[in-house]
Order: sequence, then structure tokens, then C-alpha cells
Amino acid sequence: MTIDATALHARIAELALALPEASEKLSHGSASFQVAGKKMFAYFLHDHHGDGITSVCVKTSGLEEQAMLIEADPNIYYRPAYIAHQGWIGLRLDQGEPDWYQVAHRLAVSWQLAAPKRLAAMMGV
Repeated sequence: MTIDATALHARIAELALALPEASEKLSHGSASFQVAGKKMFAYFLHDHHGDGITSVCVKTSGLEEQAMLIEADPNIYYRPAYIAHQGWIGLRLDQGEPDWYQVAHRLAVSWQLAAPKRLAAMMGV
């Protein structure tokens, strides 16, 4: 299966940038998305450090939720290098057609976890 990383990045950017005060920037060589110009809420990774994975990484409420998601669907969720210890989770986009509803939901939850309280109150995730 050939992965069109450009198209996947474009779709992630479309979903992420639809959230209030979201912006995109390059961080450590990867596309990252932040809220209110401050906190990161998502990273788009393609073959990061040669791992062969294309994914979007998002915040969770913590290590317990991270473990629950991985246990529920280990083919999609994984512990991303460098940020997993902070409760981030990776959603693989290279395992067939992604469930875009699920991806959008995880992006919104991550956005809400990173957003300042005044903005987080706007979203009922």
C-alpha cells in the first residue's frame, strides 16, 4: 500500500486548523499544530526517525487513557517516541483508510486539553 503523506497531512491540517485559534508550524522537522499560539495539541509524523509510521499524535488525559486506547485498538493506537511519557498517543494513518471521524474527535479532545480555559469552554467535546 502506498502512503500519500502529502494528502494525509493536508487532511490533518484541514481538521486541526478548523479548531478555534489553531495554527500550524514546523517543530523538530514535523508539522505541528498549536492553540492560541502556545501549546501544541497535535503532530503529523511521517516516517519519523525512520520508524516507517505515518500518524497524527495527540494529547490524552494521561497515561491511563493512553493505555486504555492502545489496549482497545493496538492496530491504530501506539506510544509515540519522545512524547508518550507525557500521555500523548499516536493514531496510525497508514493502516488503510483512516476513520476520519475518530481522528477529528481525537484532535478536538487534544485541542481542548491544550487550550486556555477561555477557549476550551467553547468546545463541548
